[in-house]
Amino acid sequence: MALPQVPFWFLRHGETDYNAAGLSQGALDTSLNATGRAQAAIAGPMLAGRGITTIICSPMQRTRQTASIINEFLNLPVEFEPGLREVVFGGMEGKPLYPWFSEWLEGRNTPEGAESFAEVLLRVEDAMERVLTAMPGPLLIVAHGGIFRAVRDLMGLPKQGLTRNAVPMLCLPEDGNWRVEFPPEAE
Repeated sequence: MALPQVPFWFLRHGETDYNAAGLSQGALDTSLNATGRAQAAIAGPMLAGRGITTIICSPMQRTRQTASIINEFLNLPVEFEPGLREVVFGGMEGKPLYPWFSEWLEGRNTPEGAESFAEVLLRVEDAMERVLTAMPGPLLIVAHGGIFRAVRDLMGLPKQGLTRNAVPMLCLPEDGNWRVEFPPEAE
């Protein structure tokens, strides 16, 4: 499993009340809170002038809201990719992320009604292959923390670690390897 060797930007949606409370959202279609809207408004200018051609967005409300706010600064076409929707966490949606999340991520325990991490990897690989090869880039992918963990795994990078809300990340292929960079303003 791997990604096409094409540079792209990735941005997790802005904060929601579930994020602030440390709760799993998964397929729950939640909205940004005031902090999340402010985070997206800060991210927009960081992405302006970076040559981004199109915004590819998960169809979920929190990502659509984030993309809309960012696009006030970019004025780009927005395409929705269902394969980038957040992971379905089944019976754990709306519950604290820990301690079960690490076990799920490592493939040791999938909650009832949830997607396994292996299933998510296949879905995300298919979606990323489709969008990264379908149009010129660099693209901006606006999606979710669980999705970026799968993307990191597909890039051969560690999947553990929190993905900050609405912080742009440039994903760069280099001689078959990948690195992730942040704009200086985001450091």
